[in-house]
Amino acid sequence: MPVVRKTITLSDTQDAFIKAQIRRGAFINDSEYIRDLVRRDQEAQDKLANLRDAIAEGLTGGISERTLDEIWGDAERRAADA
Repeated sequence: MPVVRKTITLSDTQDAFIKAQIRRGAFINDSEYIRDLVRRDQEAQDKLANLRDAIAEGLTGGISERTLDEIWGDAERRAADA
């Protein structure tokens, strides 16, 4: 995978926090920490987009013939699979 080099500016406090994460063994270096943040943000944005799509579908989908218990059960199963 091609890589792109970026220069970022952090406060002393932010830099110290990242270095502490590296010292405790959570990450190998600064780049790995930043990549992890970006990866997690991408995942969160994807989940948010899926939620918005589901809400839009629900608002335009009309009235369901399923009971509330059926709907709730489906939601719990989907959450367990996620």
